[in-house]
Amino acid sequence: MRAPEPLSSLIIQEHLRRIGPVGLAAVAVGLLVVGVAVAGVLPQWQSVRELRASEADASVQVGRVQRGELKIAVKPEQQALDTLRQQLPGQPQASELIERLYHLASAERISLARGEYALGIDPKTQLARYQIVLPVRGSYPQIRGFLKGLLGQLPTLVLEDLELQRKRIGDSELNARLRMTLYLSRS
Repeated sequence: MRAPEPLSSLIIQEHLRRIGPVGLAAVAVGLLVVGVAVAGVLPQWQSVRELRASEADASVQVGRVQRGELKIAVKPEQQALDTLRQQLPGQPQASELIERLYHLASAERISLARGEYALGIDPKTQLARYQIVLPVRGSYPQIRGFLKGLLGQLPTLVLEDLELQRKRIGDSELNARLRMTLYLSRS
C-alpha cells in the first residue's frame, strides 16, 4: 500500500492537469520573460539612477563655480597656453606684421616676389596661423640679415623651411624660397 499523498500535492496536480501542456508552456515562457526582464532591465534602471545622481552633483558644482564659491584648478599646460595667447599679437594685426616683413626686406635691399599667404587655425592650440611662402632674391649676407631681422622683430614667426639656389657658381645673387608661419591670437 501506498502512503496517502498530501492534500496540497493533489491540488497542484489537479491544477496542472486542467491547464494542460500548452498552458504549462505559456507559464514557463511567462516566467522566462519576467526573469529576462528583471536581469536585463534592472541593471539599466540602476545605471540611469546613477547617471541622474551624477548629473545632479555636476549641476551643484557648476552652480558653485558660477557663484565663485569653487575655483577650478587649471592644468599647468593650459595656463602656459593661456599666457602665450595673451602675449601673441592679435589676428587683426596680421597685415601690420606682414608690412613689417616687407620693410625689413627693403632695408636689406632684397627683392621679394609675390608670396603665398594662407590663414588657418592650429587644431591643437586653436591659435591662428598665417602660413607664408616667399620667393626672395639677394646675396647670402642680405638674406641672412633679413632672416635675423625677421626673427628678432617678429618673435611669433617660425621659419619652417629655407631653400637656397644659385644659377651659376660665380653668381653672388641667390634665389631663396622661405616658408614661414606667423602665430597669432584669435582675439
